[in-house]
Amino acid sequence: MATRLLLLLRALQGVVPRAPRRVMAPTSVRAMSAGGIPTDEEQATGLERKTLQAMKRGEDPYSIFKPKRYSGTKEDPHIVPSTGDKRLVGCICEEDNSTIIWFWVHKGDSHRCPQCGAYYKLTHHELPH
Repeated sequence: MATRLLLLLRALQGVVPRAPRRVMAPTSVRAMSAGGIPTDEEQATGLERKTLQAMKRGEDPYSIFKPKRYSGTKEDPHIVPSTGDKRLVGCICEEDNSTIIWFWVHKGDSHRCPQCGAYYKLTHHELPH
């Protein structure tokens, strides 16, 4: 109804309504338009690129993934990756315990937690170049 009134008002004033002109927005050329949005692997550089390449090969270069569960016995000790010859380890002996038992694990034989008796073994971990 409002449209009819406006048209009638324009006709009475002698103004002839015209069809609205289409205004074309300028087309912009974007760098992504050729190949789409680049993936993480395509735009990664430096250390991030090395990490992604190692993960693609099935390696875990910086211990990112959840570690495998070990029983903690002398035959199947918890594996502690390290780039050096020793590493500080924290053991939460019981699930509901809030105390952490800290001790050093050295290269060589398995080491035992002084409180709960779980075994830990240090293994060499090579970082990607």
